[in-house]
Amino acid sequence: MAFDLESLSEATSGAIGALVSTTISYPLDTCKTKYQAEVRAHHQQKYRNISDVFWEAIASRQVLSLYQGLGTKNLQSFISQFVYFYGYSFFKRLYLEKSRNKTIGTKANLIVAAAAGACTVIVTQPLDTASSKMQTSEFGKSRGLWKTLSEGTWSEAFDGLGISLLLTSNPSIQYTVFDQLKRRLLERQLSKKSSIESSPEALSAFSAFVLGAVSKCIATCVTYPAIRCKVTLQAAESDESEIEEVQAKTKTISGALYSIWKNEGSAGFFKGLLAQNLKTVLSSALHLMIKEKISKTTWFLMLALKRYLFVTRSRIKSTLLR
Repeated sequence: MAFDLESLSEATSGAIGALVSTTISYPLDTCKTKYQAEVRAHHQQKYRNISDVFWEAIASRQVLSLYQGLGTKNLQSFISQFVYFYGYSFFKRLYLEKSRNKTIGTKANLIVAAAAGACTVIVTQPLDTASSKMQTSEFGKSRGLWKTLSEGTWSEAFDGLGISLLLTSNPSIQYTVFDQLKRRLLERQLSKKSSIESSPEALSAFSAFVLGAVSKCIATCVTYPAIRCKVTLQAAESDESEIEEVQAKTKTISGALYSIWKNEGSAGFFKGLLAQNLKTVLSSALHLMIKEKISKTTWFLMLALKRYLFVTRSRIKSTLLR
């Protein structure tokens, strides 16, 4: 357990996968977030659908602003995915060693995933809040990470922490579904082989993409009302005076829920669900596909590094003993 090679390999490949998938899907993420953040009565809405956000960026000649906050988002994604995958892999291995089971059950998997997710949320919440504010700012008016965080207090940097902890159920559901489907698929593949490889098995790119899409879609549909509420909590303040009062009332979870219900009705809790599914399913599927494809490479690189460090340490010891 002193040098957890598999956990470190999982964390590294997961973080790299998150970095690439976040960059590819970021313009869609910005359009989706700005659309979700708007809480108004139907006849007063600025954006009728997600495409209106995209056309606004083109009309105002601010297409590059669709990438505002990308650096912060990538930093948050890399850190959160590294922490999450390391914690998830580490605690899962620890559970299997202590319980002496060959596989982990659904309940234990949910607990392990939720614990890893909670630790990740606490560490990365200020970055998450800053990236949301930068995305929902007016096109061309987004500020840098430090200015965004320094505008408010530290307590404001943790806006939505409670609901973010609640939303740890989202990746918990996603990775539990993915892990269980992956295990069953690999067991079926291994049963057709005569030998067992020493390195971890990896899914094909297509299989990882399909399983990632299915698992994320299920998790998103279950937790979407909380996702919408979180976006409204973290949205940047608008310059338009007529909605300042609405924004003031959405700075608490109960206030956000009441504001959405009052202005948009029960259907408002699912406003942008299709866009959310499109973005998250695509991003998650790409993420897990990339992770699976580089996991073996990462494994062998980590193994080579471990051997190099072992040989180097042995040489140093032998030199000192002479």
